[in-house]
Amino acid sequence: MTWLFVTLLVLASLIKILVTCLPTAVVERISAKFEVHSKLNDKNATVTVGGKRLEGQEKKQVIQYFNEAVFMERYYIYPGDEHLYLHPKNSGTPVVIDAKNGKKDVKIYVYTYNDRVDVVKQFKKKVIAYCLQSDILQKGSSLTAGDLHKEFV
Repeated sequence: MTWLFVTLLVLASLIKILVTCLPTAVVERISAKFEVHSKLNDKNATVTVGGKRLEGQEKKQVIQYFNEAVFMERYYIYPGDEHLYLHPKNSGTPVVIDAKNGKKDVKIYVYTYNDRVDVVKQFKKKVIAYCLQSDILQKGSSLTAGDLHKEFV
């Protein structure tokens, strides 16, 4: 009985050490699965503003600004109210990003306002909405789609 206790104690200690000392790459991979505001890769994404597709440096800048934005809060979406977030009133022209996140195809709508940036992620039938803080993206909130297109040139 004593040997059983000692063996279990040693095994539990080893598991505790392994779990608390995981390599950084493993921890990042595990936490990336639960991120709300995940980073985008410009190779796996297409960016459109007002129906115009951005290419090259413009696209890289928009994705860089999106990745550098600070996550503020997540909005709770009540079932049946998804349309209110996907097509909000008084929002202007959204920046639409079609990206591939792992195996999922994700459509991201970025609505800019003077005080915040609202992001709505849609994949399959699930919709997630959250708020970001980005001075560069917020600066473009008063611009039209054509001006926003020129802003990222």
